[in-house]
This record gives sequence, C-alpha cells and structure tokens, in this order.
Amino acid sequence: MNRPVLLVIAHGSRDPRHAATVQALVRRAGALRPGLRVETAFLDFNLPSVTGVLDRLAAEGVRDVVALPLLLTRAFHAKADVPAVLRQAPPSLRIRQAEVLGPSPLLVAAVERRLYEAGLTPGDKSTTGVVLASAGSTDPEAIAVIAETARELRRTGWCSVRPAFASASLPRTEDAVRALRADGVRRVAVAPYVIAPGRLPDRIAAGAAGADVLADVLGPSPELAALLVERYTEAARPLSRVAAAG
Repeated sequence: MNRPVLLVIAHGSRDPRHAATVQALVRRAGALRPGLRVETAFLDFNLPSVTGVLDRLAAEGVRDVVALPLLLTRAFHAKADVPAVLRQAPPSLRIRQAEVLGPSPLLVAAVERRLYEAGLTPGDKSTTGVVLASAGSTDPEAIAVIAETARELRRTGWCSVRPAFASASLPRTEDAVRALRADGVRRVAVAPYVIAPGRLPDRIAAGAAGADVLADVLGPSPELAALLVERYTEAARPLSRVAAAG
C-alpha cells in the first residue's frame, strides 16, 4: 500500500530566504521518513503553486495526499486560503488537510534551541526574560495560541515571557522589550516565533534592537522537522485505512 504524499504548503514571500528555508525544513523532515514522497508548494509569491503541484500529482496517478499547512496557528490562511485552494484540486485526488503545527511542545523546544544557539544557557533562565515575537494575527484563536505558547515557554524556567506581534496585534516587539526592562529583568532576549525569514521577521529583528539577545527564526530545526512528520502521521492514518478498504 502506497503512503499518501505529503504536500507541505507554505505561505511564500518575495524574500528569497523564505523559500530556501522552507525547502531546507522540508528536506530535513523528509529525511526522517525514508521512502515518503514529500512535495512543497506555496500559496503566493513563489513556485511551485499549490494547484500546479496537485495537478501534477493527479497526472502521475497519485491518489492520496496529506496537505500540511506550514503555519504555527489556525488563522486566516489555515481556515480560508488553504481549504479554498485545495477545493480546486483534481477530483481524482483524496486530500486530507493536516492540522497546523501549533501548539506543540516541539515548538517550545525549537524556540529554546534557538535561544541557546544565540548564546544563552539553561543557567541564564532565572535572570532572562523572553519576548516571544510572532508575525501577528487578527484571529482570536491564533492570538490565544501564541499567549498559551508564551506561558508554556515560561513554565520551562525563564523568569518572564511576553508575547509580541509584528503586525495586526499588540504589543510590538520593542514594546515588550521595554516592558521587561521596566519590570527589572536583567537580560532580555527576543525569540522570533516564525518559521522563515521575510518582511515580518525583519520587523521583529528591528524591534529587538533594545534587547540583549536576538535568536534566529525556527527554520529547519530538528524539532520543527519532527513536528511536520508528526502532523503527517496523524492525518495519514485515516487515509491509509480508507485506501486499504477501497
């Protein structure tokens, strides 16, 4: 029985670093499941497009696809854009939309990895406040997930964690940095809660000018790659049963 193809759907960006980072992450995830066919597509700005990849898969005789939104929260793109483009798929394809990546303990672990790579150590936690800076959203569900992720990060031992947003929501990164300083936090670190570089991550970096430490984006971290495989496995299981019964 053939396993469903994993189609990772990223947003896309005019910034070439975005697509390069997405491709690196997808390659790392694919290496965790030898034999699994993994494809990458973009909603906007980059190629291949989602419809282009789906048409090609159908032409090759593929039957089952797991479409995985490369998104950290269930905001507009996950609720509207991705389902809309999947509805345009050829009727021969059976598509299951996987859950978005967050929330997950693996994402918290990936944030910590980036903070340590930026020079912090577990011993710095008690004197370091973290700004968890996301792209931002107007969706209340997405905002709530970011706030809960900040609380989960705080529970790992950092002296304070504040969420911040590059757009759509408040506070901005620089405001959260100032708030931690006003609270008397000795060291302030900014952890971008975004997957790949681009315009909004650059805005986060600019807002981190007053911080002591700026971590990298999540990128092709081992934890994020493992999370892609985890979400695929969750979604592919029912598809596999359907295929076996057909």
